[in-house]
Amino acid sequence: MISKENAQHYQWGDQCDGWHLAKTERLSVIQELVPPGKAETRHYHRQAEQFFFVLSGTATLEVSSTLFELQAQQGKHVPANTPHQLSNLGTEPLNFLVVSTPPSHGDRVEHLDE
Repeated sequence: MISKENAQHYQWGDQCDGWHLAKTERLSVIQELVPPGKAETRHYHRQAEQFFFVLSGTATLEVSSTLFELQAQQGKHVPANTPHQLSNLGTEPLNFLVVSTPPSHGDRVEHLDE
């Protein structure tokens, strides 16, 4: 069994945390925690498609210049080659799952246009 307590942990961005719940050649499932006011940089993945699912808090997910506000128990699919950026504009920590196939690590391209 796997949980946040025994999963491989890493830190990213500015005070953000991730836990690898599943990490295989074809699948990545990560639980992430983003403090209020923090965000990832805008980017896309050449191969990986992703699904973001909010466990608690509110995510603002920009996908191809369209903003989506995801509440707890809501998710959004992001196809490969699609610029996106996840932010926590709320006042509570954002806790979510990101599922990637194939895994997105090493497949990230910074995308500052738009």
